[in-house]
Amino acid sequence: MEEGTNIILDILRISIPAILVAAVAYSMLKKFLERDYKLRLLELRHKSSEVVTPIRLQAYERIVLLLERITPSNLLLRVSGGGHTAAEYHRILLTEIRNEFNHNMSQQVYMTEQSWQKVRHAREEVVNLINKSFQSLDEKAKGTELAKRILENVLNSEIDPTAKAISYLKQEIGQVF
Repeated sequence: MEEGTNIILDILRISIPAILVAAVAYSMLKKFLERDYKLRLLELRHKSSEVVTPIRLQAYERIVLLLERITPSNLLLRVSGGGHTAAEYHRILLTEIRNEFNHNMSQQVYMTEQSWQKVRHAREEVVNLINKSFQSLDEKAKGTELAKRILENVLNSEIDPTAKAISYLKQEIGQVF
């Protein structure tokens, strides 16, 4: 019986230090792997931001350009109403806004949801302003009369429909970048 006890004690003397060494090694290896994982993740995020940041800035630039292009005064200078009826000019202006917006729609991926909502709201305000101006004219009005009415409505409201969105985008760019 004593020999069986000695064998058990010998096994315990050998296994307890081995188990302790294995536990310490496991703990150290686990900490090392966690640290290595965090460093790699940080490095990946850094590399990703080096690629994504310029793309995001470009997206904001393109959207500001979109807003500038659909600002009523700029839109009317770019798209002449001469030679068109008010109805034709109305359709041309709305088509121009739609095309500009559709061309830049993919940029929303790189923007915050709030920014994109401001852009959409600004576009809707410009469209509403053009529609309101068109509806206030008679059927035989010329395109130049529509342009004049749009500018009058902008001046009377003293609010540029795209200015708020542009200001918001600039503020957001300043905070993020």
